[in-house]
Amino acid sequence: MPEAKRRVTVVLFEGFELLDVFGPVELFRIDPSLFDVELIAPQAGPVRSSQGPEVIATTAFPDAASPDIVLVPGGQGTRRLATDPEFLAWLASWAADARLVTSVCTGSALLAAAGLLDGFRATSNKRAFAWASSQGASVDWVPQARWVEDGNRWTSSGVAAGMDMTAAIVAAIHGPEVAATLTDAAELEVHADASWDPYAAKNGLA
Repeated sequence: MPEAKRRVTVVLFEGFELLDVFGPVELFRIDPSLFDVELIAPQAGPVRSSQGPEVIATTAFPDAASPDIVLVPGGQGTRRLATDPEFLAWLASWAADARLVTSVCTGSALLAAAGLLDGFRATSNKRAFAWASSQGASVDWVPQARWVEDGNRWTSSGVAAGMDMTAAIVAAIHGPEVAATLTDAAELEVHADASWDPYAAKNGLA
């Protein structure tokens, strides 16, 4: 039986990485019958990205509904939030019961700092891997991986890797044929092998 329509909630913050968000969102929303997407932030309204353009969050963190699929992007703003106890406590409580908890790039550092990756395998951006992996001592960090799936935790490597992970998530939920239809519509050639990762060696991690 096909899965019912799923809801993806994206956690925005000042200094998030644009492609970490809108690469996955593009794939999730090519066929709007498959996924809804909601953007949340500390307050509803404009949120400035690492690249400068602002994006409108429709819901403030305190008003966000219990999540189905959580997506946490990376970006320069993760450095501040990884030491923000109020944010980390909110994220840990709000995301704890989600069906899927996912991240792109250094978003995994925030999940780790919130304790949401304790006991799980995970990866992150290879240029920032040393910093990201320092956020979670109880995480089994995987230095060479395009993305890592461990139970209901999905984490991807840097920036563009989020689209490969998203295609794999779509395939896991709705089937590989549906995922192929979406990536074909985007004219995107994905890396379907989660272990494909030349960037680990380029950054001294393999």
